[in-house]
Amino acid sequence: MLVRIVKMSLHSRYIEEFRTMFEEKKLKIRNSQGCELLELYQDKNNPEIFFTYSYWNNESDLERYRKSDFFKKTWQQTKGYFNEKPEAWSVTKKVSLP
Repeated sequence: MLVRIVKMSLHSRYIEEFRTMFEEKKLKIRNSQGCELLELYQDKNNPEIFFTYSYWNNESDLERYRKSDFFKKTWQQTKGYFNEKPEAWSVTKKVSLP
């Protein structure tokens, strides 16, 4: 399993637009082939910072999603909300305790 973590810093004036957009698109993202989990977090101390966590069966599923027209259009829209360059990590989960 591959875990994708993306940190996004948004202009405060776009936070509600971003939330609305995410709400509209979250099921399509989650239902992409190989996506097992999708979560959105907002920093408690800085409301302009958001994180997405998504779990993918493998790297090829994530890459297929990232090459899709849906992702390209969504990412283009999202980029307009940023006040800093986003950061992203692909990591392998080693331990999880429920």
